[in-house]
Amino acid sequence: MIRSHHVKNARVPTQVVLLGMLPFLSACQPGGKPTAQTQVSIPSAWKASGSSTSSRISSGWVKDLNDNQLNKLVNEAMKQNPDLLATSERLKAARAGLIRARANRMPSLDASGSGSRSRTNQEAAGGTRTYSSSRRVSIGVSWELDLWGRLRNLHTAAKADYDTTVADLRGTRLSLAANTASLWYDLISSENQVQLARETLTSYRKVEKIIERNYKAGTARALALQLSRNNVFSAERILRSRLQRRDDARRNLEIVLGRYPSGKISAPTTLPNIRREIPAGLPAGLLSRRPDLVQARKRLEASFHRALAAQKSLLPTLRLTGSSGTTSNSFPNLLDPGFLRSSIAASLGQSIFEGGSQRADARAAVARNKAAVHDYTRIALRAFREVESALASESSLKQQEHFLRKELQQAALAERQAERDYAEGVDGVDIIDLLESQRRASNARSSLIDLQNRRIQNRINLHLALGGDFSTQ
Repeated sequence: MIRSHHVKNARVPTQVVLLGMLPFLSACQPGGKPTAQTQVSIPSAWKASGSSTSSRISSGWVKDLNDNQLNKLVNEAMKQNPDLLATSERLKAARAGLIRARANRMPSLDASGSGSRSRTNQEAAGGTRTYSSSRRVSIGVSWELDLWGRLRNLHTAAKADYDTTVADLRGTRLSLAANTASLWYDLISSENQVQLARETLTSYRKVEKIIERNYKAGTARALALQLSRNNVFSAERILRSRLQRRDDARRNLEIVLGRYPSGKISAPTTLPNIRREIPAGLPAGLLSRRPDLVQARKRLEASFHRALAAQKSLLPTLRLTGSSGTTSNSFPNLLDPGFLRSSIAASLGQSIFEGGSQRADARAAVARNKAAVHDYTRIALRAFREVESALASESSLKQQEHFLRKELQQAALAERQAERDYAEGVDGVDIIDLLESQRRASNARSSLIDLQNRRIQNRINLHLALGGDFSTQ
């Protein structure tokens, strides 16, 4: 580093310094010019959402599911979930980093004081001893003038880092609410499947008794009894399997709630009906609030300003320093302005040779900025896909449920008719007809439970993809 020093009362004309350094500016952009512009445009409306005016939803999206128990669970998760608490602490750390970056743009002030006492022996001259004391107080000021805006860029980058952490906290809260809702309805669905397995087992056992009675009476074959018992054992196995899945669902939800995974949490066996329709013409601009997009945008902003700061670090720096202090062997003199000595200095520094490390740092910063642009594009396209898929699935799942209910209605009628006909010994009714009708009805009931849960999960995923409810910004 080459530095020129000017002592007391020296002044460095800022205009002269700036004009003298202009030739360096064109050579101080290694790696190209960074950018803060994204390459993705948001459409005016979603392709799968219709074209009429969208409505506003003033309350949170969790309330749209009309489940008071879910609201309580989400509130519990917000207070006790370890991931959310950890993210909150990281936000505090990011805030401290922002304060530090802002402090670098301000003058630094330090004060120091010292004291000493010495003894001198003069035994050869009569054995006398002399004592001397010295005290010193000084105050120093240092300030780097931000000629090129490098410190301002670093401060702006730190602010973007803080905003990224804020978005991370928002994203964690949104994901936590969605995950809690998803696990809650998985548990309700599991409870429904357990209840259905028990009902199916009861039905199979009832038919087994009828066939066993007919077998003993000589009106049923051994094959019929064997097939019936096979159904009973299969239902027993399915019940055990669904009980295990229900217990797993309980523990998964308890973990998210910050509870010990005891598998004791209970849930009703009724899935809510989604009453509120998705507003037609849902504005695609809602996506701009999505936390991961906000994070990507803020990371891009931070990389842009860090790239500028890295390029500007190749330019000279100007620092002003000042100090004032006094040294005296008398304490009262330390407070006497007449004993103060002051100085002001300015130093101009420019790196001459560092093996190309600073230029390499600048090129790396620009490359990271360009990578952030592509990252934003990737995240935005993924977000578009998630929203479009959720909107398209909403219509498809609704239609599937309509036809599945009709399928279940016919399967239930066939099951009851086959049971009645077989019990009454109606001619032409075979055991295979009865077992097949039972299987179809059981499968249809299980499929309906799964499909209802899928519709709810898809609505949760849509809110997650949009970054909240359906209200416009």
